[in-house]
Amino acid sequence: MNKYLTMLSSIMSFIPLTACRTQDYADNHSEGLSDLVHEHFKELSELLIRRNITITLMESCTSGQVASLITDTAGSSAVFPGSDVTYSNEAKIAAGVDASVIKQFGVYSSETAIAMASACRDSFHADIGIGVTGSLGTVDPANSDSIPGEVHYAISIKGEIYDYFMEVDSALSRFEEKLSIADSICLNLLKILN
Repeated sequence: MNKYLTMLSSIMSFIPLTACRTQDYADNHSEGLSDLVHEHFKELSELLIRRNITITLMESCTSGQVASLITDTAGSSAVFPGSDVTYSNEAKIAAGVDASVIKQFGVYSSETAIAMASACRDSFHADIGIGVTGSLGTVDPANSDSIPGEVHYAISIKGEIYDYFMEVDSALSRFEEKLSIADSICLNLLKILN
C-alpha cells in the first residue's frame, strides 16, 4: 500500500501547479456565474408562483438548462407543466413547429424561435412559451445556417411575441454558454413581467 502512495505522489509531482490554478480559476468563475444565474431564476420562479403564471419551453441549444433552472425552486411544479428539448429539426417539427418555417428561414432564426415559443405554449396550454435555438461550439453539418455562438430566442406571452438575438462568447465553456443564454432569457422575462 505504501509503495502505491509513493508512486502516486511522484506522479502527482509532475502535474504543473499553473494548470491546477487555471482549472481552479475556471471552476470558481463557473461557480460564480452559476450562483448569479440561480439567484435570477429563483426571483423569476418565485414571481411566477406568486402570480400563478404558467411557463413552458422548447429548448434546442440550451438542452433543457432553462427548464432545469426554473424547477430548482420549490413549488415550481405549480407553474411548470413541462417542456420539450428539441435538438433536431425533426424533433422541433414533431413538437409543433411548422416545417415550412424551418425550410424558409432556417432552424437558427428568429422565425423558428418564435414558432417554437408559440408551439410549446399551445401544446402545454401555458401563459408563457419560450423557444430557444442556436448553434454552440461547432458548425452544425445538418443545417447550413449554423453560425457558432449565434442564438435566437423568443418569449410568447399574452398574445405578445418578444424575440431576441444574442452572440455567446466562444471563450466560455459549453456549460457557461448555456448559463449565459439562460440568464439573458431570465432577465428579459423579468423585465416583461415587471
